Amino acid sequence: MPDTRPTPEAVLAAARKLGRSVTTAQAEQLAAYLDQLIKWNRKMNLVGPSDWQTVFDRLVVDSLFLADFTAGLRLPERPLSLDFGAGAGLPGIPLRVLWQEGEYWLVEVREKRATFMKSVLGRLKLPGTNVFVGRAEDALDRLSKSGHQATADLILSRAFMPWEKLLDFIRPMLRRDGERAGVAVILSNDPPPAETAIPEGWQLGDAASYPAAGGERFFWSFRVV
Repeated sequence: MPDTRPTPEAVLAAARKLGRSVTTAQAEQLAAYLDQLIKWNRKMNLVGPSDWQTVFDRLVVDSLFLADFTAGLRLPERPLSLDFGAGAGLPGIPLRVLWQEGEYWLVEVREKRATFMKSVLGRLKLPGTNVFVGRAEDALDRLSKSGHQATADLILSRAFMPWEKLLDFIRPMLRRDGERAGVAVILSNDPPPAETAIPEGWQLGDAASYPAAGGERFFWSFRVV
């Protein structure tokens, strides 16, 4: 039987099993997130019927690899990042445990899921990490009115919408500034598309594959040109 509650020691072991290393402090935060996720999941069905180890191996694994991928992107010193369709905080909350550059907004229109993420962030105290409750298309307008920059440096998506539609949707939201132009990162079960399939105005950037849930998953990045 799997452990019913995650401990930092068990999280460290689970990360090592996936070939990733985390610090003790990071393992403590990941364990706290998983503990709260499983408790709330019993009432809200955030991730489907699951124990913490399954959630770690199938969902948190993305964040473990995404942290390195994101750190390798050419982003400004303090990037503004938007995570669309953040749901239960995946991949964003585990990602922020490992990668804490700039300001990161978990964008979620569903109130109950947003409440869960706010509860977790109140416990973890992750720097520069916030929840935006509302539609993705309204996020930057409302953030800019409260003093934030008007365009994002990084937008992340896992299954928010098909990637072709997503690129069209987010193009006005990303910074356009030559080498500092905004970046979109797609989490996918498929390899990146061929150059000929990429819409005009975008350039395929870094891509990476990684093992997850007994298969292979991918990150793609696109930069506005």
